[in-house]
Amino acid sequence: MDVGAMTVFLLTFTEREKIYNLCESLTGARFTTSYTRIGGVSRDTPPGWCDAVRKFLNEVVVNIAEVETLLTRNKIWVDRTKDVGVISKEEAIDFGLSGPNLRGSGVDYDLRKAQPYLCYKDLQFDVPLGSVGDCYDRYLVRMEEMRQSVRLVHQCLDKLPGGFENKSKEPVNVADGKIILPPKNKVMSSMEELIHQFMLVTQGMNCPPGEIYFGHENPKGELGFYINSRGGGTPYRMKIRSPSFVNLSILSHLLPGHMMSDTVSILGSFDFVMGECDR
Repeated sequence: MDVGAMTVFLLTFTEREKIYNLCESLTGARFTTSYTRIGGVSRDTPPGWCDAVRKFLNEVVVNIAEVETLLTRNKIWVDRTKDVGVISKEEAIDFGLSGPNLRGSGVDYDLRKAQPYLCYKDLQFDVPLGSVGDCYDRYLVRMEEMRQSVRLVHQCLDKLPGGFENKSKEPVNVADGKIILPPKNKVMSSMEELIHQFMLVTQGMNCPPGEIYFGHENPKGELGFYINSRGGGTPYRMKIRSPSFVNLSILSHLLPGHMMSDTVSILGSFDFVMGECDR
């Protein structure tokens, strides 16, 4: 959209709305969801939800192919992105880039492979890499990452505990009352459960003292949280590593020597969120 490809923007917006429809049917909200909880999730998947996800996955790969047909060999698109905003491997590492912006420069580093978390060690996927490190490479990397995401979601659906649609009704939370909210029907009928929920919501769980950093792959790069705890339900200190903020640190080094019109292409290729940087 930043370089005038409005057709592609509107085409992909259709798929975006399908994703938000799935989010809404699962969590009750389209944007600010609170479905995942410490120890599990708020509720099980509704009937037919997994089938709807499968249907979307089969549709979105067609859309991705159409986008590539419109862009990958389009002369205007290629001229605006190829050999523009070139970042070498060494520069990408020195400036702390992460995610597609790092891999677009040919650095084979993905936290899901390098430091597997959750179920990623049990999933099969490829890490796409660029060779030049320009805006065009960063575009190609993101296009392939969308295909790999489709591949990952298919595998996750296959591996759902209790089978597809959880027909055996496996629990969706750990059995630890100290960190899991009690069932809503009990909260509405029992004073003990009501007090328990009130304490967890207002004070949080009783965390041990210590410090920890955990980073994970976000579409923008490595999103990390450093937490320093002195016990209790709130951290003593907390620092968020925002990938967009870190990725943009290279701009003052990268932009000199380019045309003003190239600035728009370069910024778009970084896929940053300004609100994340402001925070």
